Amino acid sequence: MRFLHSVAAFTLIFSQTAIAAPATETSAQPKTQYVLISFDGAHDNALWARSREFAKQTDVQFTYFLSCVFLLQRADRSHYQPPKLKRGSSNVGFAQDKQEVETRLQHIWQAHLEGHEIASHGCGHFDGKAWSAKDWDQEINEFNRITAQAYKDNDIAGEPAEWQDFVANKITGFRAPYLSDDKPVQDALRKNNFIYQASGVANAPERPTIKQGLATFGLPLIPEGPSKRPVIVMDYNLYVRHSKGKELPEQAASFEERSYQAFKTAFHKEYNGKRAPFQMGFHFVLMNDGAYWRAMERLAREVCDKPDVKCTSYQNYLAETAAFSR
Repeated sequence: MRFLHSVAAFTLIFSQTAIAAPATETSAQPKTQYVLISFDGAHDNALWARSREFAKQTDVQFTYFLSCVFLLQRADRSHYQPPKLKRGSSNVGFAQDKQEVETRLQHIWQAHLEGHEIASHGCGHFDGKAWSAKDWDQEINEFNRITAQAYKDNDIAGEPAEWQDFVANKITGFRAPYLSDDKPVQDALRKNNFIYQASGVANAPERPTIKQGLATFGLPLIPEGPSKRPVIVMDYNLYVRHSKGKELPEQAASFEERSYQAFKTAFHKEYNGKRAPFQMGFHFVLMNDGAYWRAMERLAREVCDKPDVKCTSYQNYLAETAAFSR
């Protein structure tokens, strides 16, 4: 399970506590409870298919944070130059062959047409906490170049007529690997016309903060398990909490139920309270035999069809709430 990497050290620190800038609240309760569900990496084609089909059944709009190395075949890995590292490096590998890339491109484009958001997760999934704004700018430019040239460089026919405009103007959100959200990455995101980042961590669900034209979302900590210890609402953090990052399929049902109850309790606290957007983060990896995806799907089926709940993308949330204007 190569995608599960040394982020454990980072996420375990934040599974206990986190400090986030307070969001500006209004006195009136919002009419709509937003739920923002996202996926990091967006690589496994089987999970592309599963998530898209699930969305059709439940009227959910997801945000997919794409890692651009999955649009490069392993044989072409030298086309990617990460900051400060050897050309062709990647923490999460590359696509195996042309067919894998072609299928993934089909999923990306169809998901876009279906109303989902495609956002950026950079390329090689490196920890950029020591990177400068110039380094981040390089990583962003590599993402843009590799994504824009994905059809041509893989010799794949059928590039949509709107593909270049889509890459240049419709990918406006970012989540940094390892949840790096300090000043250098923010400066690079502003320079490259991103409207938001979803790389922060917050002590509870909250509205985004907006500074110098960039909205920042923090994945919330919520109580979980018998002791109600806080954990980030992300599958990997739950995976580390429950089984120390090791597969325990025989306990998957228990992990699913714990996660579902935590998600459900946290959702209803917001739904019956201030109605800050409830964010949930996942990966295209079925950790602990898919326990966390199943818990998410259970909650989505239960709440997303409520008349005053909207399960949508970060991009749509910002547009619909007028929380952001350039």
